[in-house]
Amino acid sequence: MTSDTRVVALRQPDEMDDPLTAVLRNGARRLLAQAVEAEAEAFLAEMRGLRLPDGRERLVRHGHGPERLVQTGIGPVPVRRVKLRDRGAPSEAERIRFTSALLPRWARRTRSLDALLPILYLRGVSMGDFQEALKALLGPEAPNLSPSVIGRLRDEWQADYTRWQRRDLSARHYVYFWADGVYLQARMEPQAECMLVLIGATPEGKKELVGFQVGMRESAQSWHELLVDLKARGLAVAPRVATGDGSLGFWKALGEVFPTTRHQRCWVHKTANILDKLPKSVQPAVKHDLREIWQAPDRATAEDAVDTFAEKYAAKYAKAVACLLKDRDALLTFYDFPAEHWDHLRTSNPIESVFATVRLRTVRTKGALSQDTARLMVFKLVMMAAKTWRRLKGENQLPKVVRGVRFRNGLEVIETSVQTAA
Repeated sequence: MTSDTRVVALRQPDEMDDPLTAVLRNGARRLLAQAVEAEAEAFLAEMRGLRLPDGRERLVRHGHGPERLVQTGIGPVPVRRVKLRDRGAPSEAERIRFTSALLPRWARRTRSLDALLPILYLRGVSMGDFQEALKALLGPEAPNLSPSVIGRLRDEWQADYTRWQRRDLSARHYVYFWADGVYLQARMEPQAECMLVLIGATPEGKKELVGFQVGMRESAQSWHELLVDLKARGLAVAPRVATGDGSLGFWKALGEVFPTTRHQRCWVHKTANILDKLPKSVQPAVKHDLREIWQAPDRATAEDAVDTFAEKYAAKYAKAVACLLKDRDALLTFYDFPAEHWDHLRTSNPIESVFATVRLRTVRTKGALSQDTARLMVFKLVMMAAKTWRRLKGENQLPKVVRGVRFRNGLEVIETSVQTAA
């Protein structure tokens, strides 16, 4: 007697076929092969004028290299590089070689995947879980992404960081600076490290990471060391203005290293500091009144709004008013620069937005980053984020700021010469 079974064997996720992905991979393989072939033919066409003594072409096709898998965003794609032969090289050192820009000789992953790895780590995926996390995207056979490979990539990031820290700055010029110190609690460390970050705006309107250094505390000495190092590597021209939090030791260090740079206090930090000194019941109204100050169309209106704020709240909330008044001039520095740049100069948010992801990582893992790893991961995140930073609005005004043209209430001051009759 036979018994029927109702148990049905289901296919495992790793065994599932995805016809669309298969089509995409095959299409990618064909397109890549065609592109590399076209690249090789273009290179041969440029070298056609090179001939051997008997008139034959010096550079000829020489088949293909062995097939290898390149890990891409749609999984591994098999590729073969084109080989060319130089038949007339006098020596090995003078041999003409063809290197594909699309398919570098030792490439095993696309650059987008290398950029994805530190992002995954900072988003809370540990290195040991990378293989599992990427299977859903790249397929179960995802090569070149084992924990040991990730470890080697981390070593490469360390080398990148070291080179970046030693780069020559003699040809660099930054019109504006944004400075901030960010604290991250690392694993098994007695206190949080302060990561000192400096972002600069070039005369072309591009934002760049200028300085990045870990200090034991957010002190004037730590900032002084960072700024002196930048100057020693060639950064000779002082920025016109720097934006940062009022509690930074940065300001004392800046005055010692770049004394001509003007100070602009960050309105986001200042607003938060003032609200901390007030009961929650009045915070919405105070926040609105503060916004009336930094959104004023000119300095005179802003000054009047500051006086009104002090008169309105001084009797009951003297500490909050004192917090505002002590940085009164530095909070309104932006009025002496182009109006198109006000949104950029009033806050150090370009740094704060980048570090939101870093803080998320340390919170999720309860500080499971060593000091060295934290510094390295933060550096990679900032460098990748820098590629998408928005350029400054009104970049056509930056050359005027560089030349020292005066601005009043965001508008250029036109100097007129007074001529007297003879």
